[in-house]
Amino acid sequence: MPHLTATGTGTVTGMGVGVPGYAHPLLAPVEWAELTRPGTPVHWAVLNVADGPGGRPDPHCLEAAGKLRNAGVRVLGHIDLAHGSRPFGEVVSDAQRYLDWYRADGYYLDRCPSDRADLPGVRRIAGTLEALRESTAEGDVHLVLGHGTHPYPGYAETADQLVTFSGSWTDYRWSQVAEWTADHPAARFVHLVHGVPRTHLDEALRIARWQGAGTVFMTDRRARPGQSDQFHTLPGYWDEIVSRIGRGVSE
Repeated sequence: MPHLTATGTGTVTGMGVGVPGYAHPLLAPVEWAELTRPGTPVHWAVLNVADGPGGRPDPHCLEAAGKLRNAGVRVLGHIDLAHGSRPFGEVVSDAQRYLDWYRADGYYLDRCPSDRADLPGVRRIAGTLEALRESTAEGDVHLVLGHGTHPYPGYAETADQLVTFSGSWTDYRWSQVAEWTADHPAARFVHLVHGVPRTHLDEALRIARWQGAGTVFMTDRRARPGQSDQFHTLPGYWDEIVSRIGRGVSE
């Protein structure tokens, strides 16, 4: 680790989409189906059954995960680290259930701590999750740390990818990239941006490239007070994102 692979058989070689978690497949069947369309540049999609893996296997999520894997898209189990406050045993238990029930290719560690003092704890979690998957002979684990901001630089050696921006377009268009990120390839960084108007989509993608993000998710959906569902549905310009990322955006 880091392995920096985008699918079970390929390597991240250009900008692609990372889906931080659509709504349940019953509520968002179109969204999940779009991710398996041939030629769609999806690096990974996060499966969040019920604020985690849930208490038992969900047949609809099993079907969705199987279709994604057959299409060459990595399936990441959503695990909330609660900024480092969750007990280690709970985190490992969630990871094991994602692996046993959904054959997860890796994990999205949401609300991951970003301070230097928390790095040893996150390293312990990362090493344990890697060992879990290796024990099943399923291959390498893909870990994404959902900081949402630039963490202490040492985290870059702990996982495959870091979410160094998660927020609104208003904040993103004036954001600054941390200097230390220049020492790493774009494949290491993820940007998740909501509230991007269609007329500013090209600008948002250019910012992502300038700041060295290899995986992105842009949407025109806006965050609502007390809600976190802005990423649960397809952006209104999904086809345009797929087209622009596929051919690149000129600067």
